[in-house]
Formats: sequence, C-alpha cells, structure tokens
Amino acid sequence: MASNYLEFQFKIHPPVPASEILIAELGSLGFESFVENEDGVTAYILKEEFNENMLTEVRILDSDEFKISYSSSEIQQVNWNEEWEKNFQPIVVDDICSVRAPFHPKPETEFDIVIEPKMSFGTGHHATTHMMIQFILKNEWKGKSVLDMGCGTGVLAILSSQKGANPVEAIDIDNWCYLNSLENIERNNVPEISVKEGGAELLGEKKYDVIIANINRNILLNDMQKYVSVLQPDGDLYLSGFYKEDIPIIQEACEKLGLKFQENLEKDKWVAVKFSL
Repeated sequence: MASNYLEFQFKIHPPVPASEILIAELGSLGFESFVENEDGVTAYILKEEFNENMLTEVRILDSDEFKISYSSSEIQQVNWNEEWEKNFQPIVVDDICSVRAPFHPKPETEFDIVIEPKMSFGTGHHATTHMMIQFILKNEWKGKSVLDMGCGTGVLAILSSQKGANPVEAIDIDNWCYLNSLENIERNNVPEISVKEGGAELLGEKKYDVIIANINRNILLNDMQKYVSVLQPDGDLYLSGFYKEDIPIIQEACEKLGLKFQENLEKDKWVAVKFSL
C-alpha cells in the first residue's frame, strides 16, 4: 500500500555545492528521496514524518551564499517505481556506456551500469558525472589502481572496474552515498571495489595510478595536496564539480603541487579537467 508523501520543490542558485549540501541535510532529517533538476532539488518525505519546525534545522536555507526558495504539496499514494520511471531516464554516453535504473531494459552498449540512486549524487545525468564518464571511456584504465573520491552512487568506480582497473577504492563522506555505493557495486557484480565512509583524512601511505574527484571547487582546493601526496609518479588526476571560470584557480593550485594540465571537457558550463604528475 503506497503512502502519502509531501513533495518539496527547492529552487537553488547557484546549484553547486548547495544541492548536495541540501540533500545531505534533508536526508539526515528523514527525507527519503530526491530528484535533482536544472532548477534545484525535489525532495520527498512521508507526511507523518514531517513537522513544521523541521526545516528550521536546515542551515543552508539561511546561508548568504545561496538563494534558495521552496514550495510544498501533498502527493497522494506515491508509487516510487512510477516516480523513478517518470524522473530517471536511462542515458548513453558516447554510444559506449549506458547508465540506467534496474527497471530499464538492458541496452546494447559495451558498458552497462545499473544504478539505483536513492539519496546519492551521480547518475550520469549531471554534466560533471557525464564528463567524468567520458574521461574514463577515452583513457586506458586496465591494471591501474584507481581512487574515486566523493563517489556518490559509485558509478565512476564501477565503470573504472569494468574497464579493467584494479584495485579500485571509493570514498564518500556521506553515509547514504557509502551505503548506496555498496548496493550498486553488488548490483553490478564488481565486488572487488572497496568502499569507505569518510573524507581525505582516510588517505594514508597507499599510492594510486589514477584519482577521480567529482566534488566541488572548495573541497578540491582544500584536499588537493592530500590527493597529490597519494598519486603515483606519472599518475593522473581527474577533477570536476566546478565551472569553466574556475579553471584558472584550480589549475594554479595543481601546478603549485607539480601537476601538469592535460585537457578539459565542457558541458552546460561545467568542466572536467585532467592533470598529470
């Protein structure tokens, strides 16, 4: 029997990193599902689980850095399978890699990733994830050790493993992302991927051939030195989660640490950049 839910439509400007922060805060309060869109985030919570004071605990709503407005309505008898089918369409990247939900039919692509995003970021629909998938597809991954920082759904770690990377590690500071990555790794039959919950503080002496970090500009700048400290000589660092105009500040920080700019991709004003040590 489906339940009655409240639907909150949040309009957010600028969307990064506000959308991810908002989702994390709402998730900790009991919101069950999220759909990211161009304008912001749509969030759902059981009607009986919501109280009027709940949103006063969401600190980002009072932030001066972002402009966030919202409206709410009651949704009768939500069938979540129907909601996902309506809001989560399969994508194909460069005719090589598909990213789809479990209820979508299997396409004829070389790489097929089945993702049930739940509260996690990273379905391939967002420009940053899409470009990181493109980078993985166009570069040699076989036999390389890969670290996926801010793994979200685990989609980039899963594709890395499918392309022959080994070992592959995935890290995310958000508990929902950690749990969702574990589920998606099992769903895609790539159990060799290890997942950890936390941030850059988890990085120790182990070195990686490739580091993927699709997070946001401020976290990237803050953690860049740690990333470089665990990158193998001649290793590659792939970064995304920021706009084209942010490239100079990212590039300056990377070059100070000995990294060399290789190339960047651009989609919908977002960029992904490859650096090498």
